[in-house]
Amino acid sequence: MTVKSNHVTIKGIKDGLVFLFDDQCDFSELLNELRYKLEHSHQNILTGPIVHVDVKMGMRNISEEQKTLILDTLKQKGNLLIRSVETPGLVQDDQGGPAIRTVCGMVRSGQILRHEGNLLFMGDVNPGGQIICTGDVIVIGALRGMVHAGSDGNEKAVIAASFLAPTQLRIAEVISRPPDEWENRETSMEFAFLQEGSMQIDKINHVGKVRPDFNVFKGV
Repeated sequence: MTVKSNHVTIKGIKDGLVFLFDDQCDFSELLNELRYKLEHSHQNILTGPIVHVDVKMGMRNISEEQKTLILDTLKQKGNLLIRSVETPGLVQDDQGGPAIRTVCGMVRSGQILRHEGNLLFMGDVNPGGQIICTGDVIVIGALRGMVHAGSDGNEKAVIAASFLAPTQLRIAEVISRPPDEWENRETSMEFAFLQEGSMQIDKINHVGKVRPDFNVFKGV
């Protein structure tokens, strides 16, 4: 099979690769070109040590099934580690809730991860690391750094983490400096939210009472 189109652009960056996908072409053409480049034309740069990959789908109206096909194709190359996936054109489910961006990795001390919208971060946030987001922030990992959700003033935003032991939480303009006993909390997933201007903490299974529209894995 010979593929001459240029619907898939692979760019090298300082710490990995970026896959840019044309959002105007037919999806089958896009997928075929991706498979061809992984197996033939770009095989030399896609072999060897682990390479971190950022995936950018553009504004294509992509379904969950199509997104999975793209990611599964990339994962077939054993050295490609998907770090982030941007799908601003993701087709919404029947509930009509907002999509969420997924980022995998680690936020180390001194690093700041910024995002407009809702964010699902799969990894740890170390002390000294920060996440600043206009929407909800869900950390599937240990949150030991600082997270600011609803940074544009959204007081309905929530912060959730598998292990909640932050140096600071902030929702909109409300700041919570956690007590010394954070490290002794239960290991179950918890979330922070605002209630009458004060920050509260509860188990994640109660999030529906605060935010009926909340879905941790929407868009993942």
